[in-house]
Amino acid sequence: MKSFDAIVIGGGQAGPFLAARMVEKGMKVALIERKFLGGTCVNAGCMPTKTLVASARAAYVARNSAVYGVNIPGEIAIDMKVVRARAETVTMNARNGLIGWFAGMDGMTVIYGHARFEDPKTVSVNGETLTAPRIFLNVGARPVIPDLPGINDIDYLTSTSIIHLDTLPRHLAVIGGSYIGLEFAQMYRRFGAEVSVIEHGPKLASREDEDISDAIADVLRSEGIDIHTGVSDIAFARSSDGITVATDSARIDASHVLIATGRKPNTDDLGLDAAGVITDKHGYITVDDTLATNVEGIWALGDCNGHGAFTHTSYNDFEIAAANLLDGADRKVSSRILAYALYIDPPLGRVGMTEKQARASGRKIMISTRPMSRVGRANERGETKGFMKVIADAETKKILGAAILGIEGDEVIHGIIDAMNAGTTYPALQWSVPIHPTVSELIPTVLGDLKPV
Repeated sequence: MKSFDAIVIGGGQAGPFLAARMVEKGMKVALIERKFLGGTCVNAGCMPTKTLVASARAAYVARNSAVYGVNIPGEIAIDMKVVRARAETVTMNARNGLIGWFAGMDGMTVIYGHARFEDPKTVSVNGETLTAPRIFLNVGARPVIPDLPGINDIDYLTSTSIIHLDTLPRHLAVIGGSYIGLEFAQMYRRFGAEVSVIEHGPKLASREDEDISDAIADVLRSEGIDIHTGVSDIAFARSSDGITVATDSARIDASHVLIATGRKPNTDDLGLDAAGVITDKHGYITVDDTLATNVEGIWALGDCNGHGAFTHTSYNDFEIAAANLLDGADRKVSSRILAYALYIDPPLGRVGMTEKQARASGRKIMISTRPMSRVGRANERGETKGFMKVIADAETKKILGAAILGIEGDEVIHGIIDAMNAGTTYPALQWSVPIHPTVSELIPTVLGDLKPV
């Protein structure tokens, strides 16, 4: 049996950085990764997909260049092999960077294999047994495949496998109208495929307020994406030239099907029962406000704990654990203000409460909206789709949440994120003097238009 000061299972965006901090403190750490260092973000999520989004946007801008007085003769062609290779290069550069970083650390042992608990202090991997007083789980999540009629008779894609496509689908059917599905839908439409989105719920991006959801649908429809919501029945069958997707309201002749119906934690084969670690009904590991599980000496970080399915929340889990265990701090998950983005174009930047959540809280609230068509920078760039929305507490004057669906919305939202984390009241932020011409300069204007509801 090999002994360590700590064992980290999973090489995502929390565990490896915590392992590095512990090594800096002179600890002996084992990092066990089943497949690739970097987790979903580096290998199948943020980095490759946003690289693909950038290629798709380049195609879109080129096709619409005449609007800006730039004439490109001939048809805009897409070389999917180059598109794929570019995304793969970005992924490999990041992955190899992590490999090189860890290889240079004395005290760090990287093991590739499938780890399972033998007891609360012991795990087995590749026929070896390892023990440590502290064990950290950062095992991530994977796509959910629903049990739908005919699904096992077709060759479907997931968010992991679609990034390896080097040919253009004739017609891509996207099953699921949430964040991952919508990004791929617009991306492949811009590459030149016909695209249909099929969503069980009554609207796209169901987490958002109805006005945001409607605006997202308008953006996608304006680019020729076929959207079906409120679909109760879906079935698949092979056809002579692809896949038939039959719903209760439509029949779609697709060449490819992307299943984007959510994700589930990679916790079902870790031997958690042997360690006594509790999970909820969905398989997420139950943790307290410091990310500790019900078993002393075991923590769960990142997607597998159900407290955020984003790279930045996973990294923040690392920050919380490191601060508490290594720096004597008392940081809590409940102090985190959730923020995220949807990377369609234009992107959606989101922080805090939705209007629906704010109304349900019983607070006296104020709301302000402003269409991007009334933002100078958006008009100068010729990108006026979407709008800005802010919700505030009428009594405390604190900002409760915001949504910016529009050009650079994923960047502009950080002005609101910073203000909320600093506890700044909206009147104070209203009197800032932003740079012109920017999209961010409209934040004080939007705040000045807040009205009680």
